[in-house]
Amino acid sequence: MKKSIICLLAGAMAAVMLAGCGSSAPETTAAPETTTEAAAAETSGEKSEEETTIAEADTSEAKPEANAGEETPEAADSGEGAAVRIGSLKGPTSMGLVFLMEMAEEGKAANQYDFTMVTAADELLPKVISGDVDIALIPANVASVLYNKTQGQISVIDINTLGVLYVVASDDSIQSMEDLKGRTIYMTGKGTTPDYVFQYLLSANGLSESDVTLEFKSEAAEVAALLKEQPDAIGVLPQPFVTAACAQNEALKIVLDLTKEWDDAQKEGGSRLVTGVTVVRNEFLEEYPDAVEAFLKEHEKSAAYVDDQVDQAAELVAKTGIIEKAPVAKKALPYCNITCITGSEMKDALSGYLQVLFDQDPTSVGGKLPEDGFYYVK
Repeated sequence: MKKSIICLLAGAMAAVMLAGCGSSAPETTAAPETTTEAAAAETSGEKSEEETTIAEADTSEAKPEANAGEETPEAADSGEGAAVRIGSLKGPTSMGLVFLMEMAEEGKAANQYDFTMVTAADELLPKVISGDVDIALIPANVASVLYNKTQGQISVIDINTLGVLYVVASDDSIQSMEDLKGRTIYMTGKGTTPDYVFQYLLSANGLSESDVTLEFKSEAAEVAALLKEQPDAIGVLPQPFVTAACAQNEALKIVLDLTKEWDDAQKEGGSRLVTGVTVVRNEFLEEYPDAVEAFLKEHEKSAAYVDDQVDQAAELVAKTGIIEKAPVAKKALPYCNITCITGSEMKDALSGYLQVLFDQDPTSVGGKLPEDGFYYVK
């Protein structure tokens, strides 16, 4: 029975990513030299089917798999030094972990860490539910869906990546969202978070979908290829696809940073454009609170290292296989918005983002906005 539940969850989580991500199998997407996250998942499943499947996967039955008296890598105490199983997707959210991975490899981390990186969310989310992963780095809206469908069995402990979406073109006259009026924009993820984000930004700047022509492609690679073939084309792409596309066409450049556009639209609102968050199983949090706190400190340190020491971080990104070539990673890293936002600032930033998604499509966040218990605020 447990096995069938996990199988159901695996299929369901692939559909969840469709409700919240963007183009082809990965949280951003993949450039030619990269493996990336499931936030660019293809829109191949029905949302109603996704909701039904997860609801049928009764987590009360899946949960005992983590508590059946079987040996686990968790430490016997609740202090620092506990063994913590970290799961992440290969892409920007994992980039912020690379220095922590190096620290753990050298035996310099406070906790013992077991890192697992996968290329698709349907590999990772069932592991969280079954208790095989303690902490996971996943797309923001998928965390909300997971919270709702597990009846509050996870909490968000930090935001690990802000927006990674950019408008790319060779036209220097595009300096604001208003400058897109009357233009054709190529992007991925119709009916998913990139679409909702773009629609919100259009509206915030006095425009609507009728003011532009949106052409959706199934994969970010298609958009990148089109930008290469058509010099006057305008595309919306995530990192590290932006870096790859610009490398293939010297005329291409970033003309709009959608994270900045979001901040400008919000003004004093406190909401941010969020790509990835870090969640913890509440059972693990209750049993090993000190280990979770130690992870948060080390995650913050790792994210800061990646932002500040780009050359060294790029080498680590290549070493871990997130992006094959360090020079590509070096170009992409400054635009991946790696961060570690915690506490009330995290709650304000994330809750406002989820509200925008909910207003456009409630199923994108699991049918309802998460309760306050979703946010780990001490």
